[in-house]
Amino acid sequence: MAMRQTPLTCSGHTRPVVDLAFSGITAYGYFLISACKDGKPMLRQGDTGDWIGTFLGHKGAVWGATLNTDATKAATAAADFTAKVWDAVSGDEVLTLAHKHIVKTVSFTQDSTCLLTGGNDKLLRMYDLNSPEAAPQEMAGHSSAIKKALWCNSDRQILSASEDKTVRLWDRSSMEEVKTLTFDTSVSSMEYVADGEIVVITYGKTIGFYNALSLELIKTVEAPAPINSASLHPDKDFIVAGGEDFKLYKFDYSTKEELESYKGHFGPVHCVRFSPDGELYASGSEDGTLRLWQTAVGKTYGLWKCVLPEDLGADNSEQMYPAPAEVKA
Repeated sequence: MAMRQTPLTCSGHTRPVVDLAFSGITAYGYFLISACKDGKPMLRQGDTGDWIGTFLGHKGAVWGATLNTDATKAATAAADFTAKVWDAVSGDEVLTLAHKHIVKTVSFTQDSTCLLTGGNDKLLRMYDLNSPEAAPQEMAGHSSAIKKALWCNSDRQILSASEDKTVRLWDRSSMEEVKTLTFDTSVSSMEYVADGEIVVITYGKTIGFYNALSLELIKTVEAPAPINSASLHPDKDFIVAGGEDFKLYKFDYSTKEELESYKGHFGPVHCVRFSPDGELYASGSEDGTLRLWQTAVGKTYGLWKCVLPEDLGADNSEQMYPAPAEVKA
């Protein structure tokens, strides 16, 4: 009998969770940040979901959140027309960057010296965090709101996804558009995988994989329902995706076969990401919760413990899989 997937539920938010991001692996493990319409982004221990702190200061819904690689800095994008940079160790606000409209997305360079932002004013902005008083560099081209903007190619280029149904590749030094992908429907999410220079783009029921340097199509995977977010496993074995039918789907990256599906949320899934070690993936939903799911069900990891029948004194051959307690904020 197959063991049952038992997700960890991370409560604490009071409105839909719309974005999440993991840090890299640090000396203290790895960390998870969540963006929520309640305006209160939260930091958690990545492998357990344990609440560490809440970043207080935004006056509107937070649409985007990210951590730098070593989890010393956080950045958030919000409906109060600002992006903020935070000290992720103390929780203190370091910087507020005023915008002319709602900010949807934030991204650090690998060295954490530059912050990329995008939002409803259709402009990409690059802020030098060593000279925050300096005016940002701006790139125009999108005809509708920017949903996601990411550094790629060792921070030499930028990828942006917009409600204008395009994904665009930009050159950082020339600040010019290099290439554009046009879709029949709005792009719902985008993930950049540095190892292999892959960009994962979701639109409708399709999960598309593209070469991040050329934007050439590698492959597509079709899901049973409209997908809001997808993530590629660090070893490129699996894809996880979530969307409008409240389910999490896991596919084999090579064969495109659907391996598993789980209904754990009570609303559409807005965001899903693999942890940096690939052992789990996190999902955020309209239901206001984050859930952590095991990549390999039954493995002892984090708060999950695999209990074998002999440990329980049972005489059957089934493996028992205990449900862990809910993780509170």
